[in-house]
Formats: sequence, C-alpha cells, structure tokens
Amino acid sequence: MPEMTWLQRNKIPAGTALVVLVAAYAFYFANPNIAVSMFSNAWFLAVPLVLGAMVGVIGERSGVVNIGIEGQMLVGAFAGFFAAAATQSVFIGVIAGALSGIAMGAFLAFTTVKGQLDQIIAGVVINIVATGITSFYYESGKTIPRGLPNFDVPLLSKIPLIGPVFFSDGPIALFALVIVIVLHFLLFKTRWGLRTRAVGEYPSAADTAGINVIALRLFNVTMAGTLAGIAGAYLSMEATSTFERGMSSGRGFLALAILIFGAWRPLRALAAALFFGFMSASASQLQASNVVNIPQQFINLLPYVLTLVVLAAAAGRVRAPGAVGQPFVKGD
Repeated sequence: MPEMTWLQRNKIPAGTALVVLVAAYAFYFANPNIAVSMFSNAWFLAVPLVLGAMVGVIGERSGVVNIGIEGQMLVGAFAGFFAAAATQSVFIGVIAGALSGIAMGAFLAFTTVKGQLDQIIAGVVINIVATGITSFYYESGKTIPRGLPNFDVPLLSKIPLIGPVFFSDGPIALFALVIVIVLHFLLFKTRWGLRTRAVGEYPSAADTAGINVIALRLFNVTMAGTLAGIAGAYLSMEATSTFERGMSSGRGFLALAILIFGAWRPLRALAAALFFGFMSASASQLQASNVVNIPQQFINLLPYVLTLVVLAAAAGRVRAPGAVGQPFVKGD
C-alpha cells in the first residue's frame, strides 16, 4: 500500500484553510480597508497566543504539562519593560524578557522532571509567584523610549492582504510566524523532534533506545520558556509601551486551549490562535461600527467563552501525547 501524501493526511485542515483564504480575499476585495484592519487586529491579538501555544507544544510533546505559561508571560512582560526602562533600550528589554522566561522554564523543569513535583502544582506556583512578584515590585511612572519598531519584509509586504497583515509588523510578531514554521520542521523532520516525541509518548522505550529522557525534558522545558518570555515582552514593548499588573490577562490559559484545539501541532495551533484573534477582532469591529450594541464586558468575555466551546468540541477528537503529565523514573 503506497504511503499517504501530506495532502491526503491533512485534507480536512488543508481544505478548511483554502476555504478561509478564499473567503478572506472575497472580503478584502469587497472592502479592503476594513478587511486589512480586522485581520491586522486579529494577528495583533493572536501573536502572544501563538508564542504561548508553542511553549505548550514543546513541553507537552516532551511529556511535561505547563500551566504556568500565564505566569511566564507576565514575568517576561515585567522584566522586559523594566529592563528597557532602566537601560532605555527596548532590545535589551526583549533579551531580559527572554532570560526571565528561561529562568521560569528552568524552575518548572527542575521541580517537575528532577524533583518529581506534580506538574499542575508547579505551574500553579509559577502563576502565583509571578502575580506576587510583578505586583510587589511594580513601579508606576516608568517609561521606555519607544516601542519596538515595525519592519516591512521586502516583496512579502507587498502581497495584497497577507502582506500588510503579516509582513509589515514588529520583530516579535514576525518572529512568531517564523518560529511556528521552524518548530513544525524541527518536530517532524529532525532527530531532535523524533526524540522529543518519543519521550512524550513512550519514555521507557526511548530510554531503552539510549535517549536521555531526563536531560531532554530538562532542556526542552527550559528553552521553551524563552518563547513565553518573548510573548510577555511583546505585550509590554510591541503591542503597547507600558506594563500593567496582570497584563497577561489569561492569555497563557487561552494558549493551552489553542494547543489542544491545534492537536499539539504548531501549524494547527497557529490556525487556532488566528481563529481566536479574528473572533475577538470581529466583536470589536461590530462594537466600533455600531452594527450591534454589545457591552464591552461581553466583548472581553468572548475569548473565554470560545475557550469553553473549543475545548468541548475538541474533547475526544484529539489525542494528547501518551506520557504527558507523567513523571519519568529511570528503571520503572
């Protein structure tokens, strides 16, 4: 029996993507200004969700649940903004945000993988500590010279609709697009990806095959924290130019829902994040145009309602990695 092609294995997602693309361009040619505005806002809202979902993909594909993405984002936003304010350099701020994400990732990795602490409890600790630290050390009145600048990617930024939405943006938004593609390739086309999926599915078999399960989980979960820290830096230095207490606003938890909806696959998680972003942008557009009178509170509630709907729809239709959430003890 011949091996199935990529298109045959993914005919439903590919068909859905084609239908969405055709509908998006039909909307664009009908009203280009509103279409670009709505899709740009959707991507603006989706960027931290995409990065957060990638953190979850790496962690859960390795067998480690990370519900501390929310806290990692918040600390990244805090560290990035105040480092930028202290040095008057937004690029140093991004580095500080990424390093804070690594630190939080290392805490999660060593407490759960080496220390065998319950993974859910470790994630809750991260969220609580992040909220406490960022509130206690918060100082009002701090400013940064300016937010991260926007860039126009040559040639790609000239593509109708797609160009101004995805390729005329800040560096972190562009990075989010690139990292999804890179991570998809690494997970499914490289030795590292094969080993990562092995330790997340059958760690005992991976150990028998000579893979250092503990070391790989430690490395993956720690380095995944980089993306959470960068997502936080996006919130405080690219999406805005300020830091507010609790500014992650549940995005880390939404990223977990997107991860599940995307079946633990980077490209599908990207599509799920864009769906969340577009629904929020659509509600805001309807409110701004006075087409319907939707109270602002309901607009703010929409992503969380969608989370419940998506999780209910995905229940039983997607399968998590076999060993996710399970500690590994060599020899067991």
